[in-house]
Amino acid sequence: MSGVDRISLRAAALALDDCGRDKPDTKQDVFTDLGSPVSPLRLRPSTTATPSSSSSSAGSAKSPALCIAAAGVPRGGGRGSHSGELVAEANPPRPPGHRRSGSGPLIFSGGSSSAGSGGGCGGGSTASSPLTNALPKGNICPSGRVASAAAAPPRRTRPDVLGSGTGHYGHGSIMRGVGGGMAPARSSIDASPYHSNFSRSPASCPAPQGSNGTLQEVTRAGNEWYKKGHYGEALRHYDQAVMLCPDSVACRSNRAAALTELGRLAEALRECEEATRRDPVNGRAHARLAALCLRFGMVERARKHFMLAGQANQTDPVELQRLQEMERHLGRCIDARKIRDWKSALREADAAIASGADSSQLLLALRSEALLRLNKLEEADSTITSMLKLDNASLSSMSTKLSGMIPDSYVHVVQAQVNIVFGRFDAAVTMAEKARVVDPASAEVGRIINNIRLVAQARAQGNDLFKAGKFAEASIAYGEGLEYEPSNPVLYCNRAACWSKLGRWAKTVEDCNEALKVQPGYMKALLRRAASYAKLERWVDCVRDYEVLHKELPGDTEVAESLFHAQVALKTARGEEVANMKFGGEVETITSIEQLQDAIHSPGVSVIYFMATMNQQCAQITPSVDTLCSECPSVNFLKVNVDECPMVARAENVHIVPTFKIYKDGARVKEMICPNLHNLRYSVRHYAVSSS
Repeated sequence: MSGVDRISLRAAALALDDCGRDKPDTKQDVFTDLGSPVSPLRLRPSTTATPSSSSSSAGSAKSPALCIAAAGVPRGGGRGSHSGELVAEANPPRPPGHRRSGSGPLIFSGGSSSAGSGGGCGGGSTASSPLTNALPKGNICPSGRVASAAAAPPRRTRPDVLGSGTGHYGHGSIMRGVGGGMAPARSSIDASPYHSNFSRSPASCPAPQGSNGTLQEVTRAGNEWYKKGHYGEALRHYDQAVMLCPDSVACRSNRAAALTELGRLAEALRECEEATRRDPVNGRAHARLAALCLRFGMVERARKHFMLAGQANQTDPVELQRLQEMERHLGRCIDARKIRDWKSALREADAAIASGADSSQLLLALRSEALLRLNKLEEADSTITSMLKLDNASLSSMSTKLSGMIPDSYVHVVQAQVNIVFGRFDAAVTMAEKARVVDPASAEVGRIINNIRLVAQARAQGNDLFKAGKFAEASIAYGEGLEYEPSNPVLYCNRAACWSKLGRWAKTVEDCNEALKVQPGYMKALLRRAASYAKLERWVDCVRDYEVLHKELPGDTEVAESLFHAQVALKTARGEEVANMKFGGEVETITSIEQLQDAIHSPGVSVIYFMATMNQQCAQITPSVDTLCSECPSVNFLKVNVDECPMVARAENVHIVPTFKIYKDGARVKEMICPNLHNLRYSVRHYAVSSS
């Protein structure tokens, strides 16, 4: 054979070897535009190429289509991309600028590195022409091997994807499965429910009892409900998806998003924790978990998971900024608490909550304690109440210490302190015991629990003695409780009750003052002080307290009557005329000019109401005038019906009704034509108080 012939034969052999070599697929070969996220994929025309044969050490050649792993199978048997797309076609066209959302292209080769030795494709060279529109049949082995299949299953369609951009994880608008040149948003609902970290093919996942279809159908239905805002229905479908494939990170991520929208944050947090446990390198799961940690105020955990998300390019700069703001405000709040600067502590706690920690037990407890120390007891109690309504998570992962207490025990301690201030002593002891169970080694927790127990015991002993009529001994018992809790308004008010029973009115006023200093709106203390002022004949103070009580308790007839008698006593002490004062009377009707003149020139304040029976405004305001008459017994209320007494109306130059004229000691001080109820009430009360 000549040299030329030998060269020709060698070139032909090389050409034959190139045709038989199993080459790795490129991005252009593997990925395609999946089309609309709502409509199913449209099948492209199938063109089947006949694979050529070549000899190998493993025997007969196999089609590379059998080497293509099913949806969600990892590259080379390891972990795959976070999205776990279903590869619909082997060699589809790719639009310009299109790229895959994962960390790189899936590479399917016949070498031992990808399929294992003696795998589905065998070793050595194989046929290079893939079968389009064909997927392997059967289970995928953990090693990456694919059992041989005679026919391809029906192609799968890609489910919908929900996303919201980068603001909050797990809710928002519709987005395409693979964006044109853009990675999928970190906050999206995952379209594909498949993930690389399970030992069998998603197609082989059996449908659980009660499920309504395949995994893809269930997930697609859940996504549709989610984007419509029906999160309960979406969760029901996502629950089925997790039952179908419990190892799928995408299914668990979708479920966490629905739970978040339903306000079940603790469950969403646990779902994200499970997702990151099953796939520790899933950046999207870490990002969603970090966002939930922020809402719970767990800044250290949030930072940790943001770092892990950043390694997978899933970190959101906006969320990182929120984390930094929250860390700054939380640190300042704790520092202010150490120096007992409660105003600053309250301001910084509010700022930290506003930065995104709307479900933080720790921050709400810090806020409640600051309000408690500022004597804003109602706000402190409402803050604790709102905290109890939240779906809370454990704070055991936080390293923060507050006066030697870990966060979980500190939250219980604050609850105990709020309860004891409001007289809920049994609940306070229960919360204190919970703090001890959580943090048994804390000396501060031990000291607080001991004080709460002693205060509760002193109050119980005092109550027993009071019921037995031993008022002096009861006052001593309440005093012992005040030694352990010097600012407890309930103990002060109870001891004041003992002093009133003993006729020690000045001591009663002193203890009521202390109780009201801590809790300004304490009605029992205000009632006891007003009654004590009456006993001491301090009528100005007595009237002032009863007026406050009457405003807060407008329907209480005893308070109204006590106010009336106090006003009468005050006028009598001043030497004023009290003959016209009446309690609970009706508005007096004026029928003559002489009667009107007598009423106007009587001592005190008189309100003249000019009205007409058929006037609509008069009909609306008349009931309020009757109410004002009972609320202000020191004011004389009179009415003139201009239809029945036109001479009286002309004498007072009244042409429009309703008209009100207020006289004080015979002189007119105010006239109002068609006033609204608020202005009328304010004016009457103003002159009634000034006359006192």
